[in-house]
Amino acid sequence: MIDLKILRENPDAVRHSQKVRGEDIDVVDQLLAADSSSRAAITEFEALRAEQNTLSKSVAAAKGDEKSALLGSAKELAARVKSADSKRSQLESNARELLLKISNLIDLEAPIGGEEDFKVIEEIGKPRDFKSEGFEPKDHVELGKFLKAIDTERGAKVAGSRSYYLTGPGAMLEFALVNYAIASAVKAGFIPVIPPVLVNPQAMEGTGFLGQAAENVYHLEEDDIYLVGTSEVPLAAYHMDEIVDNLPIRYAGYSSCFRREAGTYGKDTRGIIRVHQFDKVEMFSFIKPEDAKAEHLRLLEWEKDFLKAMEVPFRVIDVASGDLGSSAIRKFDCEAWIPTQGAYREVTSTSNCTEFQARRLNIRYREDGATKPVATLNGTLVAVPRMIVAILENHQNIDGTINVPKALRPFLGVDTLAPIL
Repeated sequence: MIDLKILRENPDAVRHSQKVRGEDIDVVDQLLAADSSSRAAITEFEALRAEQNTLSKSVAAAKGDEKSALLGSAKELAARVKSADSKRSQLESNARELLLKISNLIDLEAPIGGEEDFKVIEEIGKPRDFKSEGFEPKDHVELGKFLKAIDTERGAKVAGSRSYYLTGPGAMLEFALVNYAIASAVKAGFIPVIPPVLVNPQAMEGTGFLGQAAENVYHLEEDDIYLVGTSEVPLAAYHMDEIVDNLPIRYAGYSSCFRREAGTYGKDTRGIIRVHQFDKVEMFSFIKPEDAKAEHLRLLEWEKDFLKAMEVPFRVIDVASGDLGSSAIRKFDCEAWIPTQGAYREVTSTSNCTEFQARRLNIRYREDGATKPVATLNGTLVAVPRMIVAILENHQNIDGTINVPKALRPFLGVDTLAPIL
């Protein structure tokens, strides 16, 4: 959540952030009013409590009729204190509900606009000219079927649409990608983690996934528990209600991820680009707020290094304000070139969430004798299905075999992927 001090001192900044995100602006004034009422109720309650404490001392010292009279006053005052406490609690709860509806304050350097208003920062690598090589590239579905690496037909039979099996070379390619990603992360100083993929409402709400992103979250109602859409959620909540030391702390989480893909009917239905379940290695940093901007660029560089090692052309974009998640003030996406689509498609992203998630999750660090919220940042190192798509399509040969990127050869033990007979 945002810092209420900023809301009180500069509500126009909050209104601007909500506006450029395409979100509710009226909630800002509603929260200002609720915050004012809540603070007034707290003042009233504390004044009555102080009066009650003073009266309690007088009762203890009094005798006879005076004590009887004071006890009557104390009983009346206790009822007023209880009523004031109930009012305070209700108004604080109302203010918090409104506070949770306000997204993080956007970085003023982020592009303004919707999904298509991103800014291209750089393009790395050059797409192959398949025509000059004498053949038309096959898409990942055809290649996966030829290699006996991807089976979407049986995936749909067993689990419904947007489901798949990775078999043979496909399964081995996932293991290679994950092992290379974890090895790279450990080398960069990340602590490897295999987190739970079932989390409680506090963890999901704390990371900002029960607001605008709620429609894509799987909720198991009987147990009131959620399947994570990214290991960002359990990694962020790992230090919930804690005071952490020795910042920065960096984790690399490997997990399965689950997304309903609500609102994407008819979009990317072919293949494994947009699916309900996939595996991912996610980087997550806890860091001092003043170091968050630099950490964001470091996460981006680690993502770029991974994609360069995969030898696929890609570009980096600065995501526009209306396409940010509620927790992020700025997000960079890396998009790999997909030859058969003639387009770049997102394969990794990294977000700076400043102290927004830490305030919700109550994660602090000590500095100058006080505790303060940490900053949190996340970055995808590899989302397996989309990376497999990029590798298959960019490294294919005319006979349907796939040249393995040099970085993955030690993990696969082969230079070329071919059908397992």
